[in-house]
Amino acid sequence: MKNWINKQSMMTMTLLVSLSASAQTICNDNGTVTFNYHNAQAKKVAVDVQFAGKHDMTFDKKTGIWSVTLGPAAPDMYPYHFEVDGLSIMDPLCKDYFPNEGFKNSLLEMKSNKGKLAHDILPVGHGRIEYIHYYSKNLGATNNAIVYTPSGYYDEANKDKKYPVFYLISGTTDTEEVYYKVGRMNYILDNLIAEGKAQEMIIVLPYGNPTKLKDKVPADARAQGDLFSNDLNDDLMPYIEANYRTINDADHRAIGGFSRGGNQALYNGLRHLDKFSYLCSYSSFTSTDIPDVYEQADSTNSKINLLWLGVGTDDFLYGTARDYMEFLDKHGIRAAKTFTYDKFGHTWMNAKYFLAKTLPLLFNKKASRLAMEYTVPTRKATGKEKPFNLEVMSRLFPKPIVSPEYGDDHSVTFRIKAPEAQEVHVNLIADGENKSLKMTKDTTGVWSVTTKLENIKLPETLDKAVTHHAYYKYFFDVDGMHVVDPNDMYLADDNEEKYSIALNPDDEYYEPNMGDIAYGKVVVDPNNNTATYYPANKYWKAGEAPRRIVLNGTEPIQGMTRLGGIASVADRLLANGAEPFIITVRGNL
Repeated sequence: MKNWINKQSMMTMTLLVSLSASAQTICNDNGTVTFNYHNAQAKKVAVDVQFAGKHDMTFDKKTGIWSVTLGPAAPDMYPYHFEVDGLSIMDPLCKDYFPNEGFKNSLLEMKSNKGKLAHDILPVGHGRIEYIHYYSKNLGATNNAIVYTPSGYYDEANKDKKYPVFYLISGTTDTEEVYYKVGRMNYILDNLIAEGKAQEMIIVLPYGNPTKLKDKVPADARAQGDLFSNDLNDDLMPYIEANYRTINDADHRAIGGFSRGGNQALYNGLRHLDKFSYLCSYSSFTSTDIPDVYEQADSTNSKINLLWLGVGTDDFLYGTARDYMEFLDKHGIRAAKTFTYDKFGHTWMNAKYFLAKTLPLLFNKKASRLAMEYTVPTRKATGKEKPFNLEVMSRLFPKPIVSPEYGDDHSVTFRIKAPEAQEVHVNLIADGENKSLKMTKDTTGVWSVTTKLENIKLPETLDKAVTHHAYYKYFFDVDGMHVVDPNDMYLADDNEEKYSIALNPDDEYYEPNMGDIAYGKVVVDPNNNTATYYPANKYWKAGEAPRRIVLNGTEPIQGMTRLGGIASVADRLLANGAEPFIITVRGNL
């Protein structure tokens, strides 16, 4: 009997593996894509992909797989998700995803069979991606950013070499990871440098929405208004210049961004032309009321090496962005302009394209000024341009459901909107255990449950004597479907399933409230498939090498390091007097 059970179990596992493989989304040779999703219990499934919109899928009763073939589409990277009985679901068999504060999409990469794409991962020297934390006096909290350092930055031969810096900002609801994971800024620049088409530079990806940390931002700081600009100029830039080998003048600083990030880039660049002379706006515009800029065209033009503006004619921001270009023309402000027609509007296909066009111009005065001199003219208004206003903004970015939400009584509330669901649980995963809590639905279709943090069994940290409530994984079980929290910006990279990560703002290891301590960094090295935590410079002792801890895992390395809490725990231990150490995680990217 025992052998029979084992054989049956093996057959069942083989069948499940086979079904999973057949449910993978497939890019076909003819440029079409076959989307597959396995769910025998679902009543209706659609796929929503940026190159084709939303389409219903067909169900195969024999396999339990829903499928549809769409396209053809141009080779690129496209966000998509499944809509299952009215609920947005990431593709469970796709490892790549779109980081965001308010939605979770999978990423489809369609490769070209006719040539290389700007963002392809090619056999060239690859720069490193560094996750950093820094204390922001303007926020009264710890903030985070990502730094790209070019290949060879850490070579002994280049130890005295200094580099120009490009501050590159993502859009509304995006995290600081988006220009890395979706925009592929590192691979685009790696390829351009290898071809001799771009300067070696450091790229800094700030977090564009520090008000997300508002629970830890003092009331008087929030009253100061533009927290992002204050943090960028007074906290992040000084940190970068103190910790990286940068050239610190306007001729060697650039700033740019997509959507809201483009507005932030232009606003800060034009207000600080003593700091930035290269300004790039991708699908955006900014205020027409910036003192001493627009009314003094000769002075402004003399300070700017490059002002670059790009937008798609099918972008919902096209009308306002076009009006801004015309405004600059009327005031005699020179700018290079680009219009696209085929990248689906306000999308990251456009954002990548614009970035690839501008990187070769940065820190190259001659090329930049030629680009502005021989630019295409501003397109004339047709009267059919749609205005961008608060109504459009509220439709595109509706008020999010808060989840998880922490109470003053050390409680946490989880919420998810699933009006058609029959039963919903939240599953809290800590120390290898899965604690399932049943949720209740209100009249608006929002399910919720509240629990005390002390009810959650928590994992051990690097310091075995310390137990804390800073990090744990969770997911929603919606009528048997595994669903990440669409309103939680923190997502764990696991191989087989995606999980949300709960971060408790009352804990000393929670990054935003760790205080004004010395912070290390996590360096992601794509050349070696490693992520390494390095302590802050102050902890390095002359002539002594810190002890090294090596962790070998099967999970993606970023999930084990930054979101796994290794960096914040290590920083706190060192601040409390521990001997310095380095942690290297070997896994996969």
